Amino acid sequence: MSASELRLLNELAVLYGLEATFREAPDQQKQVPVDTLTAVLKILGAPLESMQDIRSAIRQRKLELLQRCLEPVVVCRKTNPAVLTLRLPEAISGLRAKARLETEDGQSLNWTLDLSVLPVLKTEIVEGAIYTVKKYTLPDCLPWGYHIFNLDLQGQSYTTLIICAPYRAFSPDLRKNERLWGLFVPLYALNSSRSWGAGDLSDLELLINWTHELGGHLTGTLPLLTTFLDEPYSPSPYAPVSRLFWSEFYLDITRLEELKNNDQARELLNSSPFIEEMDDLRSSPLVDYSRVMAAKRKILECLAAGFFQKNDRRVEKFHNWLQKHQTVADYARFQACTEKQGCRWPSWPPRLREGAIREGDYETSTEQYHLYVQWAIDGQFKELSIRARDLGQKLYLDLPLGVHSAGYDVWRERDVFAQDVSAGAPPDMFYSQGQNWGFPPLHPEKIRQQGYKYFLSGLRHHLKYADLLRLDHVAGLQRLFWIPKGMTAADGVYVKYKADEFYALLTLESHRSCSVIIGEDLGNVPGYIRKQMSRHKIYTMYVASLEYKPDPHQALGLIPKKALASLNTHDLPPFTAFWQEKEKNVADRICLPLYLHQQGWLWSPTFDNYEILKGCLKHLASSRADIFLVNLEDLWQETNSQNIPGETNHPNWSRKARFPIEVFTSNKSLITLLKEIKQLRETSPGRPKK
Repeated sequence: MSASELRLLNELAVLYGLEATFREAPDQQKQVPVDTLTAVLKILGAPLESMQDIRSAIRQRKLELLQRCLEPVVVCRKTNPAVLTLRLPEAISGLRAKARLETEDGQSLNWTLDLSVLPVLKTEIVEGAIYTVKKYTLPDCLPWGYHIFNLDLQGQSYTTLIICAPYRAFSPDLRKNERLWGLFVPLYALNSSRSWGAGDLSDLELLINWTHELGGHLTGTLPLLTTFLDEPYSPSPYAPVSRLFWSEFYLDITRLEELKNNDQARELLNSSPFIEEMDDLRSSPLVDYSRVMAAKRKILECLAAGFFQKNDRRVEKFHNWLQKHQTVADYARFQACTEKQGCRWPSWPPRLREGAIREGDYETSTEQYHLYVQWAIDGQFKELSIRARDLGQKLYLDLPLGVHSAGYDVWRERDVFAQDVSAGAPPDMFYSQGQNWGFPPLHPEKIRQQGYKYFLSGLRHHLKYADLLRLDHVAGLQRLFWIPKGMTAADGVYVKYKADEFYALLTLESHRSCSVIIGEDLGNVPGYIRKQMSRHKIYTMYVASLEYKPDPHQALGLIPKKALASLNTHDLPPFTAFWQEKEKNVADRICLPLYLHQQGWLWSPTFDNYEILKGCLKHLASSRADIFLVNLEDLWQETNSQNIPGETNHPNWSRKARFPIEVFTSNKSLITLLKEIKQLRETSPGRPKK
């Protein structure tokens, strides 16, 4: 390709929101491969069959953007009126139009708009067509919410969604010196003498209660969404079937009301084979998802069958709940159809694949099972949330960036997903080959045309119960790395999104739910994204093992205030494993102990691993960070990771915590350390008094 053709291709890429060049390293600019640009441009709708089409594709894209009378989404803030940009053919730019505003609370306002008096921003000519771009400011400020503006002009109707939102996300009203702290552990790893081979919501409640007794404020875990636990087996919490439904895997069946009077289920529960299976599952150091789910399902199917044969107040409550959660019925039919077909939806017959499921395409009993378990898990989650809040405790949940390509969301909402492409990350110092995460990204234009309905549904599903919500890969609000099918991560391209619109959704919904939003901004995140986060009060993450420098004066650097601080994350080695690797280097071995000694957290620069661990925890606890999260497994010097990205020979997402709840909650040295952390969080940030 000639230099002039490449310039034209890059121009077309910019018109579609692609970063044709990006900074791969601080001093290295990379040109995205031509094959990548053309593949992604086609996915986004560019009429590009050959290089000879570039000029016409540019003209068509410019014309397409000009013919968009109104943007599908506009953001405004409560203190300022909404400002709309109108693109009008010159011939009708001076006419009168009918305007209508429908506010979220149901009010409807109608008026006539004289287009001739609107200020002109610019005039553009494409293909001989002259368009006038004008500005219209709504006469009054709007309340927070989602409002519809409609313009009727010469028989055509144009609509835009106006999101009126606060500038900043919700922040907790912390008392004078109170800084939040709490404990983190994957729920599947949390085990007790009563759990069925993996942690459940009752185990999470035990941990919440213990955190409360210790004076902590929050308890966190990984995503709890429904995943594939049979074929294709994919237990990763970051590849869920859907971002809209919790997994029945985490149900505590013994607390279900239906178990009390279901003789068949109770008989099965008390049978010798079942008890032996539970003993075997409990004794294993790894979570066997398929066996645990198979055991739970036997009981749950009995309970569901008995439930739908009754007509009592519980059934009435279920139907009332179902009326408020109508997508559950569609999800249940999808799951039931999947089981009857014996394969995932991309392999279904055309009618089913396109979303038209009818009676006879699934077994009614299977549909009822999925309806029942979704009602049950939502009910237990709600009860857990209420009990936690009654104690003054907060739940820290995690919203994954993507969903499994063969899951419910992509099947039902495929219009807002880009097909034949995967999200990922370019090569960097941690992953030299880059990363391909294997799930389809959201389509930047179609999600806007939908008014972000799908994104909002997943966000609200989590904010019902999350007092703090972590957004996986927050940079994806601004741009996401796309890898076309058949290409490697080294050949991907960044695609831009309307970040201001995403931030408006987050700030508005966080205030409505009184929830803190935390953005996972680790790794290669441009500074302008962190500035956006700061502007909108999206909390950043500080991870000590990523911030560490071999410098005795600033080994752990400056810890921000509006941040969640921790030693590590689920994708990183536990602290002891991290430090055992670092201390092999003489400079590293000396620097961190010296730094902690200078800060006052070690009485002498010892090389004892446990003392260094305690010193780091105390340093983070005493910092000005508003939130401090302790990885429970660090407290007993765990060295095995929960997840090693890209490593298929590691039991990712399956390793149980080394000690059950009954053991670690009785550990006196562990309790003493956590009480010291409590005291440090209750005093002013700074070094200890010597």
